[in-house]
Amino acid sequence: MAIKKQFLKSKPICKVSFKLPKEAVDNARKVHLVGEFNEWKLGANPMKRLKDGSFSSTLELETGRDYQFRYLVNGETWLNDWEADRYEYSPFGNCENSVVVLS
Repeated sequence: MAIKKQFLKSKPICKVSFKLPKEAVDNARKVHLVGEFNEWKLGANPMKRLKDGSFSSTLELETGRDYQFRYLVNGETWLNDWEADRYEYSPFGNCENSVVVLS
């Protein structure tokens, strides 16, 4: 898993690239990126499947804040990002969410 950040100089936006390797998704058919940036809407950000079997998505997010997120694999399995900036407990699902920090 990998998170890459590209802060823009012209406006308070960061292009954040999220990538899940093939090994993490076990031949998944579909993966969605779900989090605070899309109000936790399950189908809002489908990730693109790459030729090597990994999945990726790039979002433009407002800087100066943190975003909690998770990956939803095949509509049923939730995964955290192994390279998240940190994790925060969530009472919804009694789990921890990945966090990307853009401040």
